[in-house]
Amino acid sequence: MAQTATTGNLENAQRIILAAARYTEEHNAPAMALIEQFTLPKGAKQVTVPKVGQMTMSDLTDGQDIVDEEDIGMTTVDLTAAEVGAKVILTDKLIRQAADNVMSIVGRQLGDGMARKKDNDVTALYSGFGTDIGAAGRAMSLANVSASVAYAKGKNFGSQVYINHHPFAVWDVANTAVTASSTYPVPAGWTADLLGNFFSGLRPINGVPIFEDGNITIDSSDDAIGVIADKSALAVLKSVDTRTERQRDASLRATELVMTSDYGVFELDDSKGAALTLDAGTPATA
Repeated sequence: MAQTATTGNLENAQRIILAAARYTEEHNAPAMALIEQFTLPKGAKQVTVPKVGQMTMSDLTDGQDIVDEEDIGMTTVDLTAAEVGAKVILTDKLIRQAADNVMSIVGRQLGDGMARKKDNDVTALYSGFGTDIGAAGRAMSLANVSASVAYAKGKNFGSQVYINHHPFAVWDVANTAVTASSTYPVPAGWTADLLGNFFSGLRPINGVPIFEDGNITIDSSDDAIGVIADKSALAVLKSVDTRTERQRDASLRATELVMTSDYGVFELDDSKGAALTLDAGTPATA
């Protein structure tokens, strides 16, 4: 008997796919979880985020008026969103014959694709910071990481500074400074359920956690561009969170399952982060 879009099999299959896709997508995008989150209000086309400068306090003399005037120094950044998505065609025959694990695989593939897209959109912004405190061929040693952390703190990046880099680069820290048993939980203030799988497990250096992102691109010289930044340096604007829709095609005897999201990622404050170009060659086992 031919299946239709309203049969229990297809409904169950869709639920399995969506559950797997949602879970995978939420837990496979560390870069997105490390940045500021904004929501586009209904009926709006953009969100304007203000940024203000610093004010300076002056010494005063008793009985004399305050003469120094301070400027707010406000600038703004306009954030907009754009759609991304993909579709999967599920034939009636597939639904009739498929086991639950096949549907979970389809869901995982969709979730992986959406997570990778979002992750790559964020990591592509790393090279756009005006300062790169790394260099091609430079190892992510304990000394270099400590220097990077000192730079971030000395330049007042903020109170939620983190490092995100490719696992091959992070390996250099573990190889030179930390024993395998020295692991620690995700520091307070970060979303442990979303970032736990990507926390390096190394003791945070001066309170700065190190996260690993295998989606960061390695160039032909085995270098990769990571980041050291405050959470407020980059931002994502979400118009519509990940959603799915389905449409029946009777002549094809199949149903299209469409996954979309509407968002945008932006550099919010160039003074709150720096690119970190480091060696990311494949580690060799002894």
